[in-house]
Amino acid sequence: MKRRISRQNRKSDRDTMRPEYDFSRAVRGATAARYAQGTNIAVIDPEVMDVFPDGTAVNQTLRALAPVLRRLRRAAARR
Repeated sequence: MKRRISRQNRKSDRDTMRPEYDFSRAVRGATAARYAQGTNIAVIDPEVMDVFPDGTAVNQTLRALAPVLRRLRRAAARR
């Protein structure tokens, strides 16, 4: 017969808050609006970091490439 583990002894139910955590000035939902807008994260391979050193460079390149990709999609849809 298997021994049942009580709720008090479960690892996930343990209190993991440390005494140095201070949430006395915390504001509930302070970042909720940003999360609601959505976030897209792309990881850049180290091999192309010299071409795309930051997010601005990536966005500029994608904006320049987007019209070409849209035209290609429209042409493929017509076929």
